Amino acid sequence: MDQLNTYLIIGAILFSLGLFGIITRRNAIAVLMGVELILNAANINFIAFSRFGGMNLSGHVFSLFVIIMAAAEAAVALAIIINLYNNLGSVNVDDASSLKQ
Repeated sequence: MDQLNTYLIIGAILFSLGLFGIITRRNAIAVLMGVELILNAANINFIAFSRFGGMNLSGHVFSLFVIIMAAAEAAVALAIIINLYNNLGSVNVDDASSLKQ
């Protein structure tokens, strides 16, 4: 029962949910959660291809880099969101365009 198609379908579902969250949400934290879902979908695909492609470690190494990048992205993005909230009083992404002036 352990097949590559199962992992690819789960990765596609996570990617679709993340993309839907990015496109439809106006809240910056919800957009960040969508980005994290997309990165986790990529991790699932890396690990699945690594496992079914001969058990080499390249997929695991790429997944580790994606996890490190996601942690750095979350730290920087949360700092930006806190700054946005301090300046505007909301975390609505559409309100961020008012900071251009």
